[in-house]
Amino acid sequence: MEEQEVLKNKLIKHIIYNIIGFAVIFIVFGIFIFFLVKGVTFSSVIKDLYDSKKQILDIDNEKINIIIDSNYISKEQRDSWIQNSIKKYQDYMLVRKIINPNVILILRDLDKEIINETEIGRLSDYTDEISFDENNLNRIYEITIDGKYSYNGLNFIFDGNGITEDRYIQLLVNVDSEKDLVSNYFKIISLAVLVGIMLSIIASVILSKKTLEPLRENMIKQMEFVQNASHELRTPLTIVQAKQELLLQEPNAKIIDKSEDIILTLNETKRLTKLIKDLMILSRADANKLNLQKENVNIDEYIKEVINPYCEIAQMQEKKIELSLNYNMDIDVDTSRFYQLIIILLDNAIKYTEANDTIEIKTYLKDNKFVMEVKDTGIGISDEGLKRIFERFYREDKARGRETGGSGLGLSIADFIVASHGGNIKASHNTPKGTIFTVRLPR
Repeated sequence: MEEQEVLKNKLIKHIIYNIIGFAVIFIVFGIFIFFLVKGVTFSSVIKDLYDSKKQILDIDNEKINIIIDSNYISKEQRDSWIQNSIKKYQDYMLVRKIINPNVILILRDLDKEIINETEIGRLSDYTDEISFDENNLNRIYEITIDGKYSYNGLNFIFDGNGITEDRYIQLLVNVDSEKDLVSNYFKIISLAVLVGIMLSIIASVILSKKTLEPLRENMIKQMEFVQNASHELRTPLTIVQAKQELLLQEPNAKIIDKSEDIILTLNETKRLTKLIKDLMILSRADANKLNLQKENVNIDEYIKEVINPYCEIAQMQEKKIELSLNYNMDIDVDTSRFYQLIIILLDNAIKYTEANDTIEIKTYLKDNKFVMEVKDTGIGISDEGLKRIFERFYREDKARGRETGGSGLGLSIADFIVASHGGNIKASHNTPKGTIFTVRLPR
């Protein structure tokens, strides 16, 4: 239950972290897109204002002088025109210079009073609401008129160059449509971010479960491993302890009288030593600390050398080992680990065969891979057993496994050795009876 609680807490934390991560991404992305669209939307308005300002400042006062010096008017007319009309002419030129119909130009004298009120269209009804700040020059600003109309403005000074009076110029562009567009887009992007966050919650739950599933499986396997290891270690230790206690009860007994107990104690000690050794191999395998020292060997010759001593053992048990070695090429393997692989498969075959049964070891080349088969005509294994045969501590018949000294770790080690060489191993039924272990390794 404690492990389940740990997994549950990890899952909740993982989901929360994923939700926060996705939410931050969606929000930041939404804010970025919003301000990008807002900038693009108002960029044309800002450009219109600055372009209009440039057009006005480009007015050439020499044009005024040319008209003043024209032969079409007399000196008296010219003097009178200079005194009475040049201001109106310049104001006319300022207004005339604005060619963008979206821009409204307001002329103000140095007292900030509007002097072209009749030429600013519908804004003439709201002159009192059109704010003007002489300290806010040459910068884009926003004003609201009549509480509902929004404008972007730009204020600057037009220099009369001594010909006429200086002017404050106020340029305005209505931005109601732009603001509506940005407002609608804000609603859309907010909805999109909200939907994204909702989807991220679903995705976080799914991803977290998938991410933690291997951890859950690994934790379950670890629990089973610890439980099985504890059980396997406890059995020989219990036997050794019991036999030693019996020996202590009869300290004057002769060794020959207690030889069976001593032999049993030694056998259990050997089994315990082997079990610990196997556990150490698997622990190194889990930690990826079991490095291979590969060398190039003629694999058929090597297999023959390894198996030769076991042929006599098989004969003593009235079993037969047959060799059909047809690969006859070199291959790179860790000889010590490959030796262990052969012994595990051969020992397994000898344990689960009866007298007059046959064990066959074959090698051949198939699909450009080295293939080794270890066949026996023994008791075989069930369909369920074939699926679980390489699991740690799995034994088809646990009672029989203990009788034969098996711990259920040998085939797990064999599976690891083959995998570490880049190959695969599988078990299958041998018709009409028995089992086949097939090892495939890259050349």
